[in-house]
Amino acid sequence: MNVKEFTKQNIDEFYKTLKELCLIPAPSHHEEKRAEYCKNWLEANGAKGVYVDEALNVVFPINVDGSNELTVFEAHTDTVFPDMEPLPYREDDERIYCPAVGDDTESLTALLYTAKYYIENNIVPEKGVLFVCNSCEEGLGNLKGTRQIFKDYEGRISQFVTYDSSSLSKITTDCVGSHRYEVTVKTPGGHSFGKFGNKNALAELSKIVANMYEIQVPLKDGTKTTYNVGSIEGGTSINTIAQEAKMLCEYRSTEYEYLGIMKEKFAEIFEAARADDVEVIVNLLGDRPCSNIDPKLQNKLVEKCAAVYKAYGTEEVLYDSGSTDCNIPLSLGVPAVALGTYNGFGAHTREEYVEKSSIEIGFERTIALCLALTTEDK
Repeated sequence: MNVKEFTKQNIDEFYKTLKELCLIPAPSHHEEKRAEYCKNWLEANGAKGVYVDEALNVVFPINVDGSNELTVFEAHTDTVFPDMEPLPYREDDERIYCPAVGDDTESLTALLYTAKYYIENNIVPEKGVLFVCNSCEEGLGNLKGTRQIFKDYEGRISQFVTYDSSSLSKITTDCVGSHRYEVTVKTPGGHSFGKFGNKNALAELSKIVANMYEIQVPLKDGTKTTYNVGSIEGGTSINTIAQEAKMLCEYRSTEYEYLGIMKEKFAEIFEAARADDVEVIVNLLGDRPCSNIDPKLQNKLVEKCAAVYKAYGTEEVLYDSGSTDCNIPLSLGVPAVALGTYNGFGAHTREEYVEKSSIEIGFERTIALCLALTTEDK
């Protein structure tokens, strides 16, 4: 069966699967129910050898034994939302609305149906394929799922594609590295009147934040470096000098050298804040590496993907950098891209939606692209 016929025959079921997945909560590190669904779905559609690894990745290998040139196709199962109850789902004639409907649930659905196409058409790529419904892409998941794949298949993966974008026109070709911290400040504190003058943890943490926002980021054409304080909490009551306060913060860069510069600047600020009565505890929560890839290898994969985009009507392919599962392969010198399977809006917000008009073409193109990367060298 050709790709277009398969897409037409399966589009109604595609919508059904998408809705079912949307209604399964899956915060990072709590993807058990989605993992179970994906494994059962693959097996019900004829997949053999599917397994769930220790990182909660659902892995469907095809002809991987003896191959050191595997292609990995991924879409992540986790969402950015902490909810453990089903997220609100609704749709109209033009859009499907649900937190995480696009990032990355629609892409996950496209990946499952691509695997189904391979199964039904008995496609066995000579060099082997891994279809992976991976865990822990978002936030403090710290790319745990993809790290596990590259540990388990160390030295055996030659190219990597993750479906994780809200645009059918965009290809993410480079990665943004980042370091993420939880910073806790502790002081003696005390009664707001009786111990007035004692150091206040909230005040000391505020000084750290103020100093961070005086940092001048490194600048160079073609690069971008940023920093952010994402949350602050602490204190006991209105009449208590705060004994403890903490924040979550990060810096990001497309340049390996600049990531190191930001690390030094943050460390200097944290160290300067320490005193006999001020304890500063820094805990590294996330470490996403920058790229270390031969441009020629990377460009070869990018050009193949761009050719499929153009064959499916994308007049202008857009290229960008991002923080995705691609950070791991690119840091290891493995060509990798993040691609879109739909057009949508509002990723990481509760107002997120997917344009229905984009789903069928994205579905068809996802299969075509996987075929282009795994069968052309036969």
